[in-house]
Amino acid sequence: MNNKGIFYRISADWRFLLSMDMDLIRNSFEQANRLLTEFMAEAGNIEKVSAAAELMVEALKRKGKIISCGNGGSLCDAMHFAEELTGRFRHDRQALPAVAIADPAHITCVGNDYGFDYIFSKYVEAHGQEGDVLLAISTSGNSVNILKAMEEARRQGMKIVGLTGKDGGKMRDRCDVCIVVPWREYSDRIQEIHIKIIHILIECIEKQLLSIETK
Repeated sequence: MNNKGIFYRISADWRFLLSMDMDLIRNSFEQANRLLTEFMAEAGNIEKVSAAAELMVEALKRKGKIISCGNGGSLCDAMHFAEELTGRFRHDRQALPAVAIADPAHITCVGNDYGFDYIFSKYVEAHGQEGDVLLAISTSGNSVNILKAMEEARRQGMKIVGLTGKDGGKMRDRCDVCIVVPWREYSDRIQEIHIKIIHILIECIEKQLLSIETK
């Protein structure tokens, strides 16, 4: 086969692979859009997001703080939530007290001495106070270390907002507000809705607490 023949073969293969990728991309966007549409269509979900924002605003008004926690991608979401409050979201404004349980020294210390199940609860035990809010994130709703953090938050007199998925798992009935993304397959779809909820919570906090209007 000459060079020209090789070029046409490579081009045909590339076009075939590109077509496959475009179908995958389109299907992924469509699936995500369907889940978001279904989530929004349930009026109770909108009310729960509003109720979660109210809990957080009340805590911050009373000089409380928000502690967030999660595992893996959910920890990244917990960190993102906290840094948007202590830094800035869309507008310059005063920093707001929020912290994600993400200190590697704390996590490895507690994990080594007590076990991974206690990495969040020991932090809540040390830093949680009555009037604070725990934002607990678990796509399954059954992560043991999240459930233990929630138990400790209750002992400290904290309010609990849960972000979860599937049927809500064990978290469903242990939160003051539990927002469930009803998706039973891959966790990434649940996390995509979680991050949208997190951004909306921050928008609500800024509007209600600091009178910052979203445009």
